[in-house]
Amino acid sequence: MNTIITDPLEASRREFLKTTTKTVAGLSVLSGINLPFVHAAGSDEIRTALIGCGGRGTGAASNAMGVQSRVTRLVAMADVSKDRLDASFEGLSKKHPDRMSVSEDSKFIGFDAYKHAIDTLRKGDVAIFTTPVAFRWVHFKYAIEKGVNIFMEKPICTDGPTARRLLALNEEAKKKNLKVGVGLMCRHCRVRGELFNRIQDGEIGDLMLMRAYRMQGVIGSVFTPRRDVTRNPNELLWQIKNFHSFLWASGGGFSDFNIHNIDEACWMKNDWPVEVQASGGRSDRGDNVDQNFDHYSCEYTFKDGAKLYLEGRTALNTHTQFATQVHGTKGSAIVSTAGHFPSKAMTFKGQNMVRSNIIWRGKQPEPNPYDLEWQDLIEAIIKDKPYNEVERGIKSSVTTAMGRAAAHTGQVVRYNDYINSAFEFSPNVDQLTLDGPPPLVADKDGNYPFPKAGQFKDREYAMEPQANPFPLIQFPPEAAPEPLSPPERPKKPAAKKPEAKKA
Repeated sequence: MNTIITDPLEASRREFLKTTTKTVAGLSVLSGINLPFVHAAGSDEIRTALIGCGGRGTGAASNAMGVQSRVTRLVAMADVSKDRLDASFEGLSKKHPDRMSVSEDSKFIGFDAYKHAIDTLRKGDVAIFTTPVAFRWVHFKYAIEKGVNIFMEKPICTDGPTARRLLALNEEAKKKNLKVGVGLMCRHCRVRGELFNRIQDGEIGDLMLMRAYRMQGVIGSVFTPRRDVTRNPNELLWQIKNFHSFLWASGGGFSDFNIHNIDEACWMKNDWPVEVQASGGRSDRGDNVDQNFDHYSCEYTFKDGAKLYLEGRTALNTHTQFATQVHGTKGSAIVSTAGHFPSKAMTFKGQNMVRSNIIWRGKQPEPNPYDLEWQDLIEAIIKDKPYNEVERGIKSSVTTAMGRAAAHTGQVVRYNDYINSAFEFSPNVDQLTLDGPPPLVADKDGNYPFPKAGQFKDREYAMEPQANPFPLIQFPPEAAPEPLSPPERPKKPAAKKPEAKKA
């Protein structure tokens, strides 16, 4: 296994080629695991490199290797944690022994590891980005330079400056005709797709209200106790391991988990909100030092006045609900009812979602959208069809981040203002090193600043806003809002009182 910090890239290439030539009759000499040949010359296999080997990355790589329309093969892995990479490698090797071709010399550790993993790919192959979102633009930039296709997990940004950076980078990706998938897999759900068509055809009328719920117990790393410096001496790696707890790394649990429900509701509306107001607080954190709220309540407003309400919570011993529902002028619909999959989408006449009111119900069983998003991406690569989900991914990520920012600051947040804001969580994330400090450093007691509504209007906790060099987004001028009441009529001058007659 290679620990990569400053080693020349060419050395890695030579080691990779040396490794592949030692593979005889499908046996990898270095790994000791039976593997098929890595690409022969002229092969039409699609190779992948996994950057970020946690649970979601392992799942994405498995979905990729499960595609049947073309042989997809994992040839490289990269992470900042050797233990995490080893666990992912072991699990994937057991599940996909015929498609795993990752030798010991194509496992890379360190903040430069993504470069070495991408360097093992050819044009037409796919780099998989499943690290915490803070690193998304860094990896995207290098993959574009190398001319490889990309799959990147959601969210893809958590603040305005990073959104603008990604938009600029994506123009280069489009010029090179790179295929880019974004992990909002519900968009690939066939049942939800049929529901969308039915809503757009007017089956339940105009959508005026949408409700999204992500109320759950402890999930991911949204709760993190104070760091034990003897067990975890490296503060940066410890924060990355607990990335849901730190806004610079992930946008917190809000951005990472609530985005799916927000995105599918906006999909059904076929629009994006113009503003959001929100509330939330920390009432169940105990001694945890993470930056999350326990609960969030958001009211998004669309330009036609329609509303999307999101209820998010991570707390113990409370009611749980994981669903999205929408209401139109003629009826209502379930978009999802028990998580991401299966959707169990259906439409109803009227607003009571009961069996007797069902108009349509999605066919069961449903294909898994985590598989479908990879099938769609690989098909686009094979047939060279236009395929780029970045702009939609940015809009969904920004819309989600707006809700988080509105709750954390206590302000009304408008989409146009937020995407053009100067507040950036980690502008120098591309300069991080294994032995360097994290973007956010604990105080002497091991505590971190957390949001307090009303404390700041332009940032979510005590830090200096940073502006990246990418241009602001130009929006057409908005019409002045109409007054809620009719204008006052000009008052007529008071009539003169007649003079009293003299006796």
